[in-house]
Amino acid sequence: MLKILFHLLGAIQFFYGCYYDYTYVKIPSTSSTVTPFGGKFKYLTYLNAMLQTVYFTVALINDIIGTNESTPSNKPLVRRIKDTLFSALAFPLAMFVGISFWAIYAVDRELILPKALDAFFPTWLNHVMHSNIVLFTIIEISTSFRMYPGRKFGLSILSAFMLGYVIWVHVIYFKTGSWVYPILNVLNWPLRIMFYLFSLGLVCGLYTLGETLNRSVWAKEVEATVKSGKKKAK
Repeated sequence: MLKILFHLLGAIQFFYGCYYDYTYVKIPSTSSTVTPFGGKFKYLTYLNAMLQTVYFTVALINDIIGTNESTPSNKPLVRRIKDTLFSALAFPLAMFVGISFWAIYAVDRELILPKALDAFFPTWLNHVMHSNIVLFTIIEISTSFRMYPGRKFGLSILSAFMLGYVIWVHVIYFKTGSWVYPILNVLNWPLRIMFYLFSLGLVCGLYTLGETLNRSVWAKEVEATVKSGKKKAK
């Protein structure tokens, strides 16, 4: 029952955050810090919040009609989607968004969320998008077991998503002449490339961290699942 309530709270919170941001957070088109092209969907923060909404909704559905057993005789589709979605995207992206945002914010907030936007982007929404995602993700990995996919498969999904987002950022730049994030304005092309490579390395490292944490917290369940898989293979 607690899992159902937790997943319901997560789904509602992130859905409302996305809804409020999309409906009520309107940055004037005259602002020099924001280009209207791409709307909310140009921000990794917003895309990640949408992803968290989807994940917690899938987790809730799994609680109701799926299974949370470590070695189910027949793992339902919703459970397989839940495990893969969390492992390959929800965990590493939530951690990446939270860590990178607050790290840049601590150095110089003007590079990531200029103070001029405070009048439009409320503090509570900032924490939903950049703080709660980390908190809920850590609670989730500590309270719900999942079997990670093969590392090559999981990292391929994550890398494809990140590559797609980098391409999207450059489409916006070449369309508007403005970067989505102010930090990209202060970097030349070699430094931007290094920044992208560092970010990819960080998010892939966070994928491995999630895999390691899952294996450590749920060691018995992982072992039982591996044994069950070997028996079925014989």
